[in-house]
Parts: sequence; structure tokens; C-alpha cells
Amino acid sequence: MSAYLQLKAFAERSGVLGPGENSRESWQVVGLNVATARPAAVLILFGRLDDRLSHAHSDAVPDDLDVLLVVRAGSLRSHPGQVAFPGGRIDSEDATPTAAALREAEEETGLDPAGVEVLGELPPVGLPISNHLVTPVLAWWSAPTPVRVVDHAESAHVFRAPVADLLSPAARFNAVVRRQGRKHLTPAFDVDGVVIWGFTGLLLSRLFDGLGWTQPWDEAREQDAPL
Repeated sequence: MSAYLQLKAFAERSGVLGPGENSRESWQVVGLNVATARPAAVLILFGRLDDRLSHAHSDAVPDDLDVLLVVRAGSLRSHPGQVAFPGGRIDSEDATPTAAALREAEEETGLDPAGVEVLGELPPVGLPISNHLVTPVLAWWSAPTPVRVVDHAESAHVFRAPVADLLSPAARFNAVVRRQGRKHLTPAFDVDGVVIWGFTGLLLSRLFDGLGWTQPWDEAREQDAPL
């Protein structure tokens, strides 16, 4: 089955990206106030590495794919300098989480939403540190357009990360954050010196697990998070 069809099937069965009760990612399941959590959405957008090839009916496999990411500006109050999916808070004018994710992606990267095929919304995932409930919107880039940093106050860099690099066992580790005497872990990826960890690392790791794409890696490998 092609990667496109695997992603579509995952979205249709409403794959869950949050951790289970026994997760090692303790930061992700403690401290969220569901009653007051603010809704947000992110766009998890996959495309083919080679834009010259057809995307609409792709037979791509994971090694042929990339995923769109942004590096948040270092001046931001929330998660400065971290790698993230395009996205943000759902505004009152957004009809759905999908509408919010597409709007934010266009504002942050300049992509044309008309070239994005939305495969589905996944169940919301808690982000306790900023008290958000985030809906991941899984999508396929059927007609890719150039991307760039649109607002330097919001983003420092926009890039497409090859999925094969993310899946490489050599790229995988657990990022460690120590706060108030407690040790917190998140899945992390090091791609050409760019470290993807925290909430984004969690979503990528869970998505790859759910799709069956994860390759065996040393889950005991730990490094301090690049705070």
C-alpha cells in the first residue's frame, strides 16, 4: 500500500497520537485543565520529495516523502526556537480545526491551501505547558507550492524534512528536561543538526508508530533537550 493510502487510512480510522496511561512522557499527561484549555490546530503535511513527480495519485513510499516544519522565532514567549508543525490557536472566525490549521499554515509558510488535500482531523492532544488542546490535521500535498518565512516575528525558518531521515535509527533519541526535581522525556529526532523534540517530536513518533513506519532504535538513548 502506498504511503498516501496509509496516511488516508490512518486519518479515516481517527488514529490517536496522544500517549497512553503508562507513557514515559509524563509532561504530556499531567497538568492539563480540560475545562479551560484553549483549542488549537496543527497541519501535519506530507508531500513527495521530488516535486516534479505527480502527487495527486502518488505511489510514494515513506522513503519518498517529506513533512513540512517551521522553526519558531527565538523571541516568542511560548516554545521559542523549537521546531513545530504549522499551526496555532483556533480563532472565532475559523469554522473548523482544519480551517484554522490551513489558515495558520498559509500565514506562516506562504503555501497555497488549494494544493493541500486534507485527509482528516485526528483526536485532540493535550499540551499542558500552555494549556492547549491541539487537533492534528493530517494532509497530503497534492500540488506543492514554494514555502518561506512569511513573518520573521513568528518563524525563523521553514523547511521540508525527509521522512527517511526522521525514521533513521541514528536520528532517534529521547530528549530530557529536568524541572522541579523531575525528569521529563519526549521523543526526539536530530536531522542535520536540527533537533525536533517536545510536542512535535511526540506527534511524529506516535504517527510513525501508528503507521507502522518506525524502525527499531535505541530507546534508552537520552540527551538533554536544546532549551
